[in-house]
Amino acid sequence: MKALRYYAPEDVRLEEVPEPVCGPDEIKIRVRNCSTCGTDVKILHNGHQNLTPPRTIGHEIAGDIVEVGAEVNPTYGTAWAPGDRVQVIAAVPCGECHECARGWMAVCQNQTSMGYQYDGGFAEYMIVPRQVLKVDGLNRIPDNVGYDEASAAEPFACAINAQDLLGIEPGDTVVVFGAGPIGCMHIRIARGVHDCGPVYLVDVNDARLKMSADAVHPDEVINAADTDVVARVLELTGGRGADVVITATAANITQEQAIAMAARNGRISFFGGLPKTNPTITCDSNVVHYRQLHIHGANGSAPEHNKRALHYISTGQVPVKDLITRHIALDEVLDAFGIVQNGEAIKVTVEPNAVLV
Repeated sequence: MKALRYYAPEDVRLEEVPEPVCGPDEIKIRVRNCSTCGTDVKILHNGHQNLTPPRTIGHEIAGDIVEVGAEVNPTYGTAWAPGDRVQVIAAVPCGECHECARGWMAVCQNQTSMGYQYDGGFAEYMIVPRQVLKVDGLNRIPDNVGYDEASAAEPFACAINAQDLLGIEPGDTVVVFGAGPIGCMHIRIARGVHDCGPVYLVDVNDARLKMSADAVHPDEVINAADTDVVARVLELTGGRGADVVITATAANITQEQAIAMAARNGRISFFGGLPKTNPTITCDSNVVHYRQLHIHGANGSAPEHNKRALHYISTGQVPVKDLITRHIALDEVLDAFGIVQNGEAIKVTVEPNAVLV
């Protein structure tokens, strides 16, 4: 079968590899969609400390079961069968550490990940390891949800985790930095789940702002390349500032601007991680102190967030179908990295077992 294998930074190869063999405590799936994100681009260029090469990468996975190990259903009390349509979590908690015991699976200290410690979804077939099954990380795709939509449930789950921490209330003014797929999902969740008030979308790329604004219709777009974004948000809010600010981009200045524009009792999510070579910002601690600001980190999700994402997609509460603007065959998978890096699409998905024309 074909699979995209990571060997080293800038050395990622689409090659023929043996089809994986399903163990007694594993499930084998035919991958229908594996969507891409900025993390895949980072892996291509820089690798990752938790990624052991050679490794099949790809972590936003949906497909159908082709084989169920003999021990799976008796061990986990499930009823999986060939033909079942499934979505796979990306971040795999251990289920046993202090954090998992407290219900904080998104910050499991022993977390492993699909496409890092286990072969991922840029392949025709893939094994769902027992570690995923152990924490109930394989989810049935609702009948009215496509494989492409289901693959988007993983990044969607990360946004749900972040917004759970923020406590968005009806009517809150929300600012989202980053006009990519995650930024679009954040806007739809804030509106569709939390009934927020005005939403302002910030980026430095006019074309990307327009593409995303045409999909999610923020109340205003702000190009921070030519506008003082803090001053504009204060103007839009009558000087009060934003109740909620989400930095869904890997830019240091956005985190500083988030603090500067936050209203009293404002909630801030540092959702986009900063480059490891430049991970610090300047924070006016007195602004945090006197405005009673709440700053949250968020970078992943727990299995239950994935289930909620599929539910929101299925009910139409938070649609994602129109955010998937490019479908690419596995043979052209390396093109997807350039499309993501250049911001030429909102969401790009790879379809290993589809013939695309």
